[in-house]
Amino acid sequence: MIHKMKKLIFLITSKEYESFIKNIREIGVVHIDNLQQGATSDELSENLSLSSRFKNAIQTIKNSDKAYEITANHTDEHDFTNMNGYQLLEHVESLESEENSLNHKLDSVNSNIEKLEPWGDFQWDKIELLNKEGYLVNFYSVSSKMFRKEWIDEYFATTISEINNKTYFVTFSKEQPDITAELISLPKQSLDVYKSEKESIVKNIDSIHNELKSIYESGIEVLQSALVDVENKISLSKVRLSHESIAEDSVRLLQGWVLEENEDKVVDYLEKEKIYYELSAPDFNDNVPVKISNNKFASLFEPILRMYSLPSYHDIDPLPLFAPFFMLFFGLCMGDAGYGALILIISIVLYITKPDYKQYGLLGIFLGGMTIICGTITGSFFGIDLSTADWDWIKPIQPYFLNDSKKDSFFGYSPMMVISVIIGLIQVLIGMTMAGCKAVKNYGFIYGIGKFSWVTALVCLTCLYGLPIFGVELPQVLQYVLYGIIAISVIGIFFLNSPGAYKKPIIGTVSNIGSGIWATYGMSTGLLGDLLSYIRLFALGLTGGVLGSVFNSLATDMTESMPAYIRWLPMILILLFGHGINFALCIISSFVHPMRLTFVEYFKNAEFEGGGKEYTPFKMKKYKK
Repeated sequence: MIHKMKKLIFLITSKEYESFIKNIREIGVVHIDNLQQGATSDELSENLSLSSRFKNAIQTIKNSDKAYEITANHTDEHDFTNMNGYQLLEHVESLESEENSLNHKLDSVNSNIEKLEPWGDFQWDKIELLNKEGYLVNFYSVSSKMFRKEWIDEYFATTISEINNKTYFVTFSKEQPDITAELISLPKQSLDVYKSEKESIVKNIDSIHNELKSIYESGIEVLQSALVDVENKISLSKVRLSHESIAEDSVRLLQGWVLEENEDKVVDYLEKEKIYYELSAPDFNDNVPVKISNNKFASLFEPILRMYSLPSYHDIDPLPLFAPFFMLFFGLCMGDAGYGALILIISIVLYITKPDYKQYGLLGIFLGGMTIICGTITGSFFGIDLSTADWDWIKPIQPYFLNDSKKDSFFGYSPMMVISVIIGLIQVLIGMTMAGCKAVKNYGFIYGIGKFSWVTALVCLTCLYGLPIFGVELPQVLQYVLYGIIAISVIGIFFLNSPGAYKKPIIGTVSNIGSGIWATYGMSTGLLGDLLSYIRLFALGLTGGVLGSVFNSLATDMTESMPAYIRWLPMILILLFGHGINFALCIISSFVHPMRLTFVEYFKNAEFEGGGKEYTPFKMKKYKK
């Protein structure tokens, strides 16, 4: 449901402005429009930067809680509750900066260790003594096949190690050797020095991790509370910049929105303080903020709708009908009861163990449950076709599975393909009905007649020509009634699709007939394309089942010649790998394609505009633990 809004315009003197916006914030129900787009201030910029820093710091210590374990010898000697949020922010940032610096040093040390490891631990001072005696000591690496024995005689080449078919060797000579090998420049410290330095760096990094984890346990609430305080300052700064100055800045104009059910709270305050205001219904061209609310089931699908957009104020809220169709589409695209059971189990665990993701866990429970239902109807379980399984316990129910054995009942086509098109027709008709309701809501009943006429005509035509295909014969009288309804609908289609044009009767009549002919052409071509799009529900479910069956066959056929006591292991590995890939692909497809059908076919026929901005009342946020 989209809540009704009222438009508020205030005129406040500059002297009263600060106290006014503070009082409005305390009331906490008015959404303030920004009348100075792009306006900013040093205070706003500073607080926006501060907000970003707080969010980064909070995310850093949250990540530390997930990524790091406190070392056994760690004792928490810090009590961060005595620090204010700004002090703690600087402390976290200094720790993060120090960790970044240590990580850079660690990368450098690891690189030096990697270079020195093939040569082992040696002392550079001994090399310096040889240099003083006039000997050049060079370090080389070369493919083991390319190493030449004559280098031993000419340059006293000494092999140090052989790693991955590469030979690492040292030469001692008075002159620079003429060797076709890679001359290596080594770090000027011993291997032990770098290993000791690495140990010290890792110890310091662990210490930082321990402190970050301690901050998570005792100081994160301080940071979160400070972030809320900064966000309150940001919202206040934005409102201060939202007015329009008039009468040489002595009076300020402010525009806002309030829910119809909350208007009394604001009006009582304005009347009491004798502040000039105008309260009115929104104009059609106003950019009205939107607040939607639905039952618990439909609200689970709101994040999916938001991926497209919030409805505009003039739309009909699509969520109540969006939710059940999306759930059904997901189940049909997954199409396997085994995968549905897996989704259900994972979602139940998420719902129980992760309070922050409880809503997503509940959504997964519904989607998993619908997948089990759809997979059971089609007789698919982890790629096993239950309709052909040679199991005694399942034979009594095999005739009831909707599979290819029932093609004769569905005009020679797969039953699920026909059902997918029928489901598509139902959703499209509901979308067209919503378009009619939207026209009635925004312009009046007469503007919805043309759209309702199309729905009525299509339903009657489906009954007349669709039901007999399934063996349902309509009585002659009922057929005449349906033809009569279609004739009345044609009048609405050709004469009431644009009622506003009748301000000029002759031109309006011609315009409506022309629009009706064009709409008929568009309907005859567009409706067919829309309905065919719904075949993807059948195709994706079939593809997932076929791939699952292929991996089942691979697991049995590839291990058929193995002994039974060994065979089970590769079978399980093939099944886990194959079904893992198939499950991931099915999950992606089962989200993407239902969204595509909803956002394109359904929203197009429902004339859903979207693009609504969310209703965000100006109020003081409070930190909740």
